Amino acid sequence: MNRNFHIAMWSGPRNLSTAMMRSFENRKDTAVLDEPFYAHYLDKTGLEHPGRDEVLKSQSTNWDDVTRLCTGLVPQNKRIWYQKHMAQHNLKGYDIRWIKNVKNCLLIRDPKYVIASYDKEFPLKDERMLGYEQQIEIIQFLEKEHGMTPPIIDSNDILKEPESMLRKLCRVLGINFSKRMLKWPKGKRESDGIWAPYWYNRVEKSTSFIPYKKKQIKLRDDLLPIYNRCMVFYSKMYKKRLKH
Repeated sequence: MNRNFHIAMWSGPRNLSTAMMRSFENRKDTAVLDEPFYAHYLDKTGLEHPGRDEVLKSQSTNWDDVTRLCTGLVPQNKRIWYQKHMAQHNLKGYDIRWIKNVKNCLLIRDPKYVIASYDKEFPLKDERMLGYEQQIEIIQFLEKEHGMTPPIIDSNDILKEPESMLRKLCRVLGINFSKRMLKWPKGKRESDGIWAPYWYNRVEKSTSFIPYKKKQIKLRDDLLPIYNRCMVFYSKMYKKRLKH
């Protein structure tokens, strides 16, 4: 395997992204990187997220600096660098061509679940805050660049069949599957972003992927236009996803 094997996993908020990071970090050959563009995102949008000042101090807010980090040497003398990225951090006007130099994959989730969860924490102004449109932009760029669709996985599929889906993802990425990806020790990680105390309480208590449970969700009427626009993007990706 190439000494510098970078995996960029592009998710949106309120998804399975941190549990996926735990899964990959539990491999013996993998280092992880937690949302390296978060400070840039907060700096340029002005959003008042919990721990905003701490986040801005913990990371570079310079786009080019972060892209150089993400394409640089794999740390900790590991073979694989799994990078947890939030697609909504790709703001308009910033160059995503750096992603052609890494292995990309996308983690998607039904917008109804995402919007219901996000709305409990923050006001939702437009669909780009949820990353679906940016995920489509990533796919379109990579399809044009490489002539193929990057692997897309749905969070519900992982919860229903974690081993089967992770085996397929690893095979497509060109790495060996490890049983260590299915269970991990509970608790905090040094690799977690400084924002972990505000967001990672549930995952810190976890030791595996929580079994899928269908929920009955009814969105407010004012959120339906955003939901409908996100569904257009989600449906396109869902059709192309890795299946059981």
